[in-house]
Amino acid sequence: PLNLLLERGTDWDATFNIQNEDNTTPLNLTGYTAEAKMKKSYYSSTSTNFVVTFEDRYNGILKISLANATTASLDPRRYVYDIVLTSPQSIKTRVIEGIVEVTPGVT
Repeated sequence: PLNLLLERGTDWDATFNIQNEDNTTPLNLTGYTAEAKMKKSYYSSTSTNFVVTFEDRYNGILKISLANATTASLDPRRYVYDIVLTSPQSIKTRVIEGIVEVTPGVT
């Protein structure tokens, strides 16, 4: 698992380098799609969708982000999240998962 820290009320993003199964070379993400969500628990019926952008498809770099209006509406607590890639052959793979800790702000 890869755990993240998210400050409530801010514009937030995290960038990931996706590797091939050998864990030494980047996965070429040309033709792939991705989705990423976070929930209060694995069993929650509601979720928050991250915006996913491919920063460098050839070198396996993607970014997930949330705007400040979205993060301001989150309760300070722990959430679970994951990122799922869909290959050009329609094969779905969960490539990243973990905990997002949302911290309250003062300002």
